[in-house]
Amino acid sequence: MDFLIVLGALAFLMFVAYRGYSVILFAPVAALGAVLLVNPDMVAPMFTGLFMDKMVGFIKNYFPVFLLGAVFGKVIELSGFSKSIVAAVINLIGRERAMLAIVIVCAILTYGGVSLFVVVFAVYPFAAEMFRQSDIPKRLIPGTIALGAFTFTMDSLPGTPQIQNIIPTTFFKTDIYAAPILGIIGAIFIFTTGMLYLEWMRKRAAKRGEGYGTNLLNEPTPFVDEKLPNAWIALLPLVVVGVMNKVFTVLIPSFYGKEVAFQSAVVGKSTEIVVQIDPVKAIWAVEGALLLGILVVFIFAGRTVIKNFAEGSKTAISGALLATMNTASEYGFGAVIAALAGFKVIAEGLAAIPDPLVNEAITVTALAGITGSASGGMGIALAAMADTFIANAQAAGIPLEVFHRVASMASGGMDTLPHNGAVITLLAVTGLTHRQSYKDIFAITCIKTVAVFVVIAVFYATGLV
Repeated sequence: MDFLIVLGALAFLMFVAYRGYSVILFAPVAALGAVLLVNPDMVAPMFTGLFMDKMVGFIKNYFPVFLLGAVFGKVIELSGFSKSIVAAVINLIGRERAMLAIVIVCAILTYGGVSLFVVVFAVYPFAAEMFRQSDIPKRLIPGTIALGAFTFTMDSLPGTPQIQNIIPTTFFKTDIYAAPILGIIGAIFIFTTGMLYLEWMRKRAAKRGEGYGTNLLNEPTPFVDEKLPNAWIALLPLVVVGVMNKVFTVLIPSFYGKEVAFQSAVVGKSTEIVVQIDPVKAIWAVEGALLLGILVVFIFAGRTVIKNFAEGSKTAISGALLATMNTASEYGFGAVIAALAGFKVIAEGLAAIPDPLVNEAITVTALAGITGSASGGMGIALAAMADTFIANAQAAGIPLEVFHRVASMASGGMDTLPHNGAVITLLAVTGLTHRQSYKDIFAITCIKTVAVFVVIAVFYATGLV
């Protein structure tokens, strides 16, 4: 019965998310509803002591990253740098290769530190124009953007500043460049297989005589050429974020050591606060790199940005708050569910998988799929099972860097089920429905899930890290 209650809570959250309701509201409803059925006396204690504790803990650790990422993406947009990058890639690759051009543009922006949600808004107008000119069905745009923004640059490539690559650092004491060879191999597999799939779908549509489509929603105004910033200058902030990420990752531990202690006077008495550096060095590195990236944009395009920065920054902050609260609510939900007796059945079933890397991959991707959030699902899995994964790694002689990369990639596996917030946003922005375009997003989801196991197989066959 306990197991069915857990499944019921998960199914309820998936259903309301699919229907478009906010998980900020319904994650606690689903979690505490399950507690009410199991142990009514514990509803209030588990809400305060577990749900809110985990939710606030997530916000404390990761809200600055969400906030700076959103502001960085907004100033890249306001400066015209994103348009310049898009135009340069299109000119380089050619408008006839619309799908490849859009995937590369999304990849550049995402790997450069721009939020996935910002990428969707920034790239869609150009994708619509290119697909229209090439007479490629509009329904293929979501799958194309998903491949470029939601896959290999989100969690596979070493050094990506996206949150899915940062969370494992706090559990495994690694950095965002963990297992670079495996990450690159996974990225190549996802990119190649994904492009082959999208081209196959385009050719099938062309044989049927299917064009861009008519009577479509949310059609952007056709793009009109305008004076854009130099493409090399536009790329500079992205390069600064990537390079300084690595620099700060190296410098922070050498500067601070293993821990920092300072005194805080509270109501007349002095309290020592100790900050452990290993769990936060990657977060600090990303935050510092994003700050420098924002500064570079202001140096080269300050006058342009400042005109609309007041309103633009409000939009960015609202987006960061929403994204953080969505994920944090799912994190709190998962913590409550993980504390219920019914979850032990799920955990024991996952623990029965003998191979440590396969165990981790299936656990993380299953929870990411259940919660509809890569970062939320991974956060839940690592919070509950990181000690077990570390023990398994030590027993098997597997570097923790490999566990980092597998966890990161697995989080971006089945996370994009229909109730995923990024999927819902992507379809809303493009004016399409699940019925029209979700099958292509799901195909990309399957490809990136398979990629995790390809990476595991490569590690066992070659020992490459």
